[in-house]
Amino acid sequence: MNKLKTLVVGCGNMGISHARAYHQLPEFEIVGLVSRKPQSREKLSQELGGLPTYDNFDNALRESKPDVVSINTYPDTHADYVRKSLNAGAHVFVEKPLALTVEEAEDLVALAKEKNRKMVVGYILRVHPSWTKFVEIARTLGKPLVMRMNLNQQSSGDKWYTHKQLMNSMSPIVDCGVHYVDIMCLMTQSTPISVSAIGVNLTEEIDAKMYNYGQLQVRFKDGSVGWYEAGWGPMMSETAVFIKDVIGPKGAVSIADKPNDDSQDIEGHTKTGSLKIHYSQLDKEGHFIKKDDHITTEEEPDHDGLCLLEQEFLLNAIVNDHDLSSHLLDAINSLKIVLAADESVRTGQTVTL
Repeated sequence: MNKLKTLVVGCGNMGISHARAYHQLPEFEIVGLVSRKPQSREKLSQELGGLPTYDNFDNALRESKPDVVSINTYPDTHADYVRKSLNAGAHVFVEKPLALTVEEAEDLVALAKEKNRKMVVGYILRVHPSWTKFVEIARTLGKPLVMRMNLNQQSSGDKWYTHKQLMNSMSPIVDCGVHYVDIMCLMTQSTPISVSAIGVNLTEEIDAKMYNYGQLQVRFKDGSVGWYEAGWGPMMSETAVFIKDVIGPKGAVSIADKPNDDSQDIEGHTKTGSLKIHYSQLDKEGHFIKKDDHITTEEEPDHDGLCLLEQEFLLNAIVNDHDLSSHLLDAINSLKIVLAADESVRTGQTVTL
């Protein structure tokens, strides 16, 4: 087959890792790097052997005529760039979220189908072997499930700047939450039915109507419940930074320890450490029958390795005409949950889905 001409849009953490993945896979050929900041695109261009660079998406799309567009920019640009890419006849990889509204996301999914183009949304935990095992074990615990997850980030410097830029369009529980409610949907294999949430603004550095700390609770049709918390900023506590815990009638499974990484580091968002499995069954004397198990997850991919797995998934979908309908439906459902949480924060009411 001819190489898939690929335009990479955005040269921040995610764009860099995805560009390295395309560079590593012989089926792809990067035909352009797009970034608002000259230094970021030029530095990445040099790392990958000297690639064409652009400061404008529309010009890059028109001149490079890509087969694939990889969108790794701030969320408020995603829908526009996806629409233009699909209309130009390109397959699309887009970092989450697909759009800022459910209606817009549904329109883009319909457009991808109409144009017969593949579209993959960057749910990186879905390709992560440790998280795949976490979901697999959770499904053995019986029903209903109680799922407790958070990702609090004590950020400063450039990371706090990035968080503030993100909060121009969405809160932490929307931006990060899509990953974790997606995992909850995979664990329960059930339909979410209602969402409640709270949020608070802890800084004068963002819009008064935005909040940099939030917590959501979601109920599922099978009786399962999930809780997710996220906060960003220099004031955030590091005491309860990383909780990933699932409880069912038959026991519990947890991501037991997070590696000693800087919580601001992109690697720290996906690394696990180990899985701990607890069994609830008691003997006649009321003692536990089985001891807790630990599964080491030390030999897991780094961030670049996970992005490589995502692009291999996209490649397989393109080459083998893999049906992505369920992938895209899940992307819409997870967005539906976090946007309902955002509505709940603003109205003070539980939102029925």
